[in-house]
Amino acid sequence: MRRADRLFQIVQLIRGRRRTTAAFLAQRLEVSERTVYRAVADLQHQGVPIEGEAGVGYRLGRGFEMPPLMFTAEEAQALVASVRMAQVWQDPAMAQASQDALGKILSALPAASRAAALSMAVYAPPVGLDPQAQATLHTLRQATQAHQRICAQYTDASGGTTQRTLRPLGCFYWGKVWTLAAWCELRDGFRSFRLDRLSEVRLVDGALGRFKDEAGKTLSDYLRYAAPAGVQEKLDGTS
Repeated sequence: MRRADRLFQIVQLIRGRRRTTAAFLAQRLEVSERTVYRAVADLQHQGVPIEGEAGVGYRLGRGFEMPPLMFTAEEAQALVASVRMAQVWQDPAMAQASQDALGKILSALPAASRAAALSMAVYAPPVGLDPQAQATLHTLRQATQAHQRICAQYTDASGGTTQRTLRPLGCFYWGKVWTLAAWCELRDGFRSFRLDRLSEVRLVDGALGRFKDEAGKTLSDYLRYAAPAGVQEKLDGTS
């Protein structure tokens, strides 16, 4: 668990009980009591009104609130609209995660704000990605996050096909088209591939599948490479 997530969880656990001991927090978070003591001290130093001390227990001072309770009605409406539009162009797993996250936010809002957000008259008809493109996007997201090479067949604008081994760096949404930015081992350079022209996409298994960031082959390097000539001029991956 990241430190920021741990601090957030501690505040949430303390605010939900009349008095919370370090032992209870340590058990719930699966850390040592010493780690809890340090985390609580950090939160107090940052101005979170946690009252109490080690060996006695903690409670949260009155009047302290945390997001999403502090979202305005307009912010909540923006979240609803954004999730509705994004779900159409995401793969099913990400779309469901977006909906679940939105549900958690809305459940913490006052009833009036929640009703106003849900009544937002902005909708996205279900005319987004086809099932194959959704599956491809899901695989590419996983590969990008895991630094896992992929093999795929790519069909360029002229109809020619090539077999590519790629280091996936990032997925980009262009309105109606997703592209993959990657280091292409066939061309020994950066290329960008339309997802609707990729087929037979599979992860490269074993030690050969994993790759580490190398100078000159990272996403930051790709962005510097693509920006001067315009990213859209490099979408076909035909060279």
